[in-house]
Amino acid sequence: QVQLVESGGGLVQAGGSLRLSCAASGRTFSINTMGWFRQAPGKEREFVATRIGFSAYYADSVKGRFTISRDSVKNTVYLQMNSLKPEDTAVYYCADRLQMDGDRWSVLGSWGQGTQVTVSS
Repeated sequence: QVQLVESGGGLVQAGGSLRLSCAASGRTFSINTMGWFRQAPGKEREFVATRIGFSAYYADSVKGRFTISRDSVKNTVYLQMNSLKPEDTAVYYCADRLQMDGDRWSVLGSWGQGTQVTVSS
């Protein structure tokens, strides 16, 4: 079983930056198919970013502001978030084994417990 532990969330002013981390451990996981989702209050969980192989994919709402990266030695995936906006406020989740189903990203593996990001105006 894969364990995913997120960290790095917090409170930041609009225009600020945060870097989220997701450390993976367990029997089997693929750091090459890990990614990030988020869920704002009263809204459905939505895809944010993933890096499959050498290609990165982002939600339109975060393109140009967020960057996903990974460290295969540390088994950790990062999400660098710049120019944060109040609408980025959400619980951010790390997930394992993402795949594209039609026009939506789905998760075949595990989820982390989430980390809260709050952006004040």
